[in-house]
Amino acid sequence: MTFESKQRLRFAAFDYLAANIGVIVFNVLRFYSLPEGFDTRPLELWLLHDPAILLGQLLFPLTLMGLHWLSGFYNSVGAKSRFDLIATAATSGLIATLLIFFVALINDRIPERMQNYELLLLLWGLLTVPTIVSRELVNRVAVCAIRSGRYFVPAVIIGTGAAARALAARIKRSRRHTEVRILDFVDATHPKDMAQAILKLSPKMLIVSADAGIKGPNSQLLAPLFATGIDIYMPLNIYRTISPMARLQTIVGEPLINISNANLPPSTVNIKRAADVFTSILALLVLSPLFALLAILIKRDSRGPVFYLQERVGFRGKAFKIIKFRTMRIDAERHGPMLSSLDDERITPLGRVLRKYRLDELPQFWNVLRGDMSVVGPRPERQYFATQIAARVPQYNLIYQVRPGITSWGMVKFGYASNVDQMIERLQYDLLYIENISLGVDLKILFYTAITVITGKGV
Repeated sequence: MTFESKQRLRFAAFDYLAANIGVIVFNVLRFYSLPEGFDTRPLELWLLHDPAILLGQLLFPLTLMGLHWLSGFYNSVGAKSRFDLIATAATSGLIATLLIFFVALINDRIPERMQNYELLLLLWGLLTVPTIVSRELVNRVAVCAIRSGRYFVPAVIIGTGAAARALAARIKRSRRHTEVRILDFVDATHPKDMAQAILKLSPKMLIVSADAGIKGPNSQLLAPLFATGIDIYMPLNIYRTISPMARLQTIVGEPLINISNANLPPSTVNIKRAADVFTSILALLVLSPLFALLAILIKRDSRGPVFYLQERVGFRGKAFKIIKFRTMRIDAERHGPMLSSLDDERITPLGRVLRKYRLDELPQFWNVLRGDMSVVGPRPERQYFATQIAARVPQYNLIYQVRPGITSWGMVKFGYASNVDQMIERLQYDLLYIENISLGVDLKILFYTAITVITGKGV
């Protein structure tokens, strides 16, 4: 088990213990705040035999743990700042307090409970303070491991000039305060050798130095690295041509742009994934009768399977099998990969209807549930076409920062593409989505997608 995995388990275990302690102490203090004669049972009977108390002791800590996960606290478990420890604990504790109040305490039989805001403030404190203390203890484990050299993030600097050496020297001087450790320097003047040399070192972080010779994040030199999952950082003066909404981070005081990850807070990443899972499960259950009907119609309409599986390029450049209702003849691509057009003779009669109302995309909720896709995200392409697009527009590789989607800004604003030129034109909308990604933007795209489906503007 890696250090990160152990640290994540430590944080989760201590958070769960702290939440249980907070709930127990709250119930004890709440018991002693009862008016005299309101409940004649002794404390131990009230705590151990009251069904509501026992249920709350089970569910409330789990609720708080769920909020901790949604906050994104566990996404990155290296040495954390005290502000991060306090802010995430206080926010999750506040939300948990409000949930507990509206679910369990608002109908409390205790007199004047609605006016007793002191108990709510007490509950917030008891859910927050023990969590902060426990996290500080766990965080010290990471700090000590970094200072002793037992834990570090292996990094490679792209570039071999004076700027690269100076950056490495600054990181080395600050090693007691940062987990970043430079493994080596890689020369960017030999593109074919660069990627191989980097992968052989197995780093978790790449830093492009100012004198590496790489002109920007759209460089073809970086294209093969987006699929590796390695965090790639670039100085501001190289990144200057891209959106100001870029994800700015500091490493040893160096302002760097993370070009391999979209500008998404960890909390948004987790909330988006939770919403994807919930939506896909609900959609698969609710739409199952429609799936059965369409399966019968497809089998009657033309010869071949109901579903069509096709390999696409997804998150971090990894290939996956997208699933759709079949809308074309089974020999549609006997001459190789081809894009469809408005009057494509390969499309079956029923297939035209399915495409018009986007019904052929519905099985992709299974891809969403599996984690291959998101409900909203850039539209995934086949490797055959992705290679052609990236050769002409290197920034195409930036879409691998997020999971591809069933629907996208490009599909809403542009629709299906019948050639590579149109795919490149549609790409501009997907890149715009990457720069402005948020839950609000996702909702907006879903709204326009619904209009597209209802009005039948899918073709």
